[in-house]
Amino acid sequence: QVQLVESGGGLVQAGGSLRLSCAASTRTFSSDVMGWFRQAPGKEREFVATIHWNGIRTLYADSVKGRSTISRDNAKSTVYLQMNSLKPEDTAVYYCAADPGGVRLGVRPVQYRYWGQGTQVTVSS
Repeated sequence: QVQLVESGGGLVQAGGSLRLSCAASTRTFSSDVMGWFRQAPGKEREFVATIHWNGIRTLYADSVKGRSTISRDNAKSTVYLQMNSLKPEDTAVYYCAADPGGVRLGVRPVQYRYWGQGTQVTVSS
């Protein structure tokens, strides 16, 4: 059974930084497209960033582009999301997602098969 476990969330002041981690139990991690999504109260889940299994191809939502960096360590089966210059509107539950064997960088939740339980990020003004 595939498990994705996020960590690194917390409370931070505006302008601060956080690094989210997602540890995956899947044996196919090195060939999985991985993504980060977020969901604020009362809003739909939205795309944040995604990374190809090769670690080179990445894609970001406009709302986080230039402030966030997605990366992965295939040897550790872990994907990261470094977020800088955080804003109150970044407050949400952040979810890690996996698309096993994926070849395209997906921006829609339906393109991902496995999901973590989420980690809360709260940015105070």
